[in-house]
Amino acid sequence: MQISVVVPAYNEAESLPELTNWIAQVMQQHNFSYEVIIIDDGSKDDTWAVVGQISEKNAAVKGLQFNRNYGKSAALHTGFQEAQGEVVITMDADLQDDPEEIPALYQMITQENFDLVSGWKQKRQDPISKTIPTKLYNAVTRWFSGIPLHDFNCGLKAYKLRVVKSIEVYGEMHRYIPVIAKSVGFKKIGEKKVKHHPRKYGVTKFGLERFLFGFLDLLSITFVTKFRKRPMHFFGGLGVLSFFLGMMITLYLIGEKMFHIYQNERFRNITDQPLFYLALVAIIVGVQLFMAGFLGEMIITNSSKTQEYVVSKKIGI
Repeated sequence: MQISVVVPAYNEAESLPELTNWIAQVMQQHNFSYEVIIIDDGSKDDTWAVVGQISEKNAAVKGLQFNRNYGKSAALHTGFQEAQGEVVITMDADLQDDPEEIPALYQMITQENFDLVSGWKQKRQDPISKTIPTKLYNAVTRWFSGIPLHDFNCGLKAYKLRVVKSIEVYGEMHRYIPVIAKSVGFKKIGEKKVKHHPRKYGVTKFGLERFLFGFLDLLSITFVTKFRKRPMHFFGGLGVLSFFLGMMITLYLIGEKMFHIYQNERFRNITDQPLFYLALVAIIVGVQLFMAGFLGEMIITNSSKTQEYVVSKKIGI
């Protein structure tokens, strides 16, 4: 199979028939062998019933239904586990992503040998309340990650199959799949300008809070990708530095007192000096940080459990 299209859907019953017909037309025009995997993320409308109706007419369309709403990252992770195509395409279910971009994305993966290609919605069909914060968010992400993409949050992306099988998308990390992929060694990351259409049905599922959460997620993924497998390097390093600083201050205070005694000069007791308590705090914090790093190493060594999501129903899988 050449292409797997993974589509997370939450309350998108109106848009799915048009989207799947559009995808089918593009695939037939280019003679692609394909599958469409729709993940119903605990929708409250008729999304799951619509997926069933579509699958009866087109066997290439498959469906998974979550027991509840887990979020876009969970939907993508589950879709990646089921995907079989040589190239995996992700797109949103709201018809704002254009299936006509699929052939060019497929070519960039198969012929230009990119590991991952991210869409760039250069002309976004969104209100200014979303476009300006998005530009700021993308600029910060570029600076943190060192990946020169203009639109990290674009739902339209293409991957080699081995990329999606090698990464784990969790929490709200779907925005940072390029960062996750880079952290495990897939560094050939490309970008393609793509069309972005106005929303035709329903309303957006994301509010302004996503930008705050997005920044927090960026800090999290930056830390995790660097120190997930070696927490001692982070906590232990800070712990040793803090402990060393506290010890040096303590030795300085002791040396100062001994010098004044030797010179028969007046001196203050070490415990009467505020600097002593600063040194004491630094030593205690240093020990705690070191222990946190040690415990982190023990957890990493003994833990192999991965996140699992409850799939209540399947179609065609």
